[in-house]
Amino acid sequence: MGGRRTFVTLAVLGAVAGGVVAASRASNPPPPHRTGTSAGGMEYLVVGDGPRTLLMLPGGPGSALPTGPLGRFMEGGAGRYAEAGYTVWTVTRRRGMPPGHTMADMADDHAVFIREELGGHVDVVVGESYGGLVAMYLAARHPALIGSLVLAGAAVRIEEEARDTDVRWARQRAAGHDSEAGATFLGLVLPRTPPWVRRVLGVVAGRFFAHQSVPPGDLLVEAEAEAVFDGRDLPAQIPVPTLVVCGEEDEFFPLDAVRETAEGIALSTLITYPGQGHMATLGGSDLPDDVVAWLARRDSETAATPSG
Repeated sequence: MGGRRTFVTLAVLGAVAGGVVAASRASNPPPPHRTGTSAGGMEYLVVGDGPRTLLMLPGGPGSALPTGPLGRFMEGGAGRYAEAGYTVWTVTRRRGMPPGHTMADMADDHAVFIREELGGHVDVVVGESYGGLVAMYLAARHPALIGSLVLAGAAVRIEEEARDTDVRWARQRAAGHDSEAGATFLGLVLPRTPPWVRRVLGVVAGRFFAHQSVPPGDLLVEAEAEAVFDGRDLPAQIPVPTLVVCGEEDEFFPLDAVRETAEGIALSTLITYPGQGHMATLGGSDLPDDVVAWLARRDSETAATPSG
C-alpha cells in the first residue's frame, strides 16, 4: 500500500479494531463537555448542550470513550452534531459484563441508561460499526425510546475474515499483547504489506490501543457476541426512521449486506460512498454532514405535514 494509506491507518488506530474510527476532523475546539459513569456501570462523555439529544454507541469489540492521543478527533465528531443543536452522549457498553452477555443484552443495558439517565427518550441514536449492531437490537426491542436511528458502517452480516480478525484482536488485547493486536489490525487494513512491516508498525499501533481502558473480560465478551452475530431478522422489527451509511468497499460489511439492511427496514434511507472502506467512511467529514442533513430534512418534512 502507498505511504498515504499507511499514514491514514496509523492516524486512526486509537479507535477499536472493529474499524470504528474517528479520524482527523476539523481542529476547532470542542464544545463544553463532561464525563461520568452511570449507576449501571456505563461510562459516558457529554458534548454540547443543545435542546435535542443524540446517543452515540461506539465501535468494538471493547467500547471506550475518546481519550489519549486521538481523543480530540473523536470529540470533534461529536462536536459536529453539537453544532447542529444536539446534546451528544457517547456511552460505552456496561463494564463487567458477565460471560455470555449478548448484543441484545447490551441493547437492553442502553435502554436502561436511556430511561434512568436521559429521561426515557432520545431523539437520535447513532451506532457506529459494532455500536450499530447493538443499535439495531435497541431499535427493534425498545423502539418507543428513540426517535430516529443512524447505522454507520454497520449491517446485518459481517465479512467472515474481518469478524475472525476482530475476535483474534480482542483476545490479544485482553491478554495485554498490544503490539500483536496492532499487527493483527494492520493485516486487515493493509493486507498487501509484508508481514514484517506489519509487525514493526504493530508496535506503534499498540501504543494507541494502550490508551483505551477496557476490562479484558469485556473485550472477550464483546468478541464472542460478535462471533455469533446474525442480524438478518432485525430490520423487519425496526419501525423507526433509519439512515444507513456505509462505504462500498467496507472491509467488514459487504455492500449486499448493507443493501439488505436498508431494504428490510420500512422507513429507511441508504447512503453509500463509492471507493471508501470502513475507516474512511467513519473518519471522514461526509458522515456527520450527511447525518445532520438527513435529520434536517426529516424535521422539515415533519413540520410540513398536517399532523406536524
